[in-house]
Amino acid sequence: MRQRLAPYAFISPAMVLLLAFGVLPILVALGVSLTDLNLAGLGDRDRIGFTGLANYERLFADDEFWQALTNTGIFVVVGVPSVVVLSLAVALLLHRSGNRYFRALRSFYFVPAITAVVAVSLVWGYLYNTQFGLLNHLLSTVGLPEVRWLSDPLWVKFSVALVAVWRGTGLNIIIFLAALQAVPKEYREAAALDGAGELRTTVSVVVPLLRFAILFVTVTTVIAWLQFFDEPFVLTKGGPLGESTSISLFLYQKGFSVSQFGYASAGSVVLFVVIAAVTLLQLRVVKTDAEA
Repeated sequence: MRQRLAPYAFISPAMVLLLAFGVLPILVALGVSLTDLNLAGLGDRDRIGFTGLANYERLFADDEFWQALTNTGIFVVVGVPSVVVLSLAVALLLHRSGNRYFRALRSFYFVPAITAVVAVSLVWGYLYNTQFGLLNHLLSTVGLPEVRWLSDPLWVKFSVALVAVWRGTGLNIIIFLAALQAVPKEYREAAALDGAGELRTTVSVVVPLLRFAILFVTVTTVIAWLQFFDEPFVLTKGGPLGESTSISLFLYQKGFSVSQFGYASAGSVVLFVVIAAVTLLQLRVVKTDAEA
């Protein structure tokens, strides 16, 4: 009996934390989404009324919600492939050499991942400044007109996503480097004996062996971009005209700016369902490929 209970004893602290900070908040949000909870209701429970599915009906009829959901979809489509491909490419290049210079570069690429988002956004805000920013100065030196990076409805999505891509590559590069170090050297040597060049070996041997690392990075990156919040919140507050408002920022605005906690909870439940569905779909596709 002691041997049977030992594994559960080891995982019990993690399970308690998962239940307390993962499962329980989802259940609370689901319950709150069926009410009209607001700031007044927090002080007086008698002011909390049961509304059923009214918050969900209002949510799906809200044009701002659909705009935020569309913006989030654009961020995911643009950001996820950029982060995964760029991280893998940089990791492959850094793995080619183990000298002191390349080891320093690994730390250099990881710095954005541990830098405070406020400091990052402050620096990028100066770079994006229309009148005095470095980017527009560089454009002016080659005779190109200035770009309203954070005020143009089209450019603002690219500008915000670029900062997030820059921040998101650092951790993924470290993950890919760890996976590359686990690739047996025998496979490379066998490919070299068969006459395969460096590029052919990388594409046909190394990258397929990184399948599970690529899957992990892709799934976690998709989840992170579906919850995209920091960059649009600090750089643009969702503007202009909601063009950079992500679904997480939309929920923050409804929940903490106007205190519509029931309405925001309904949106968070919808976001949870979307994230779960997308994650399960990715895992299903990978499982199907593995079985094939």
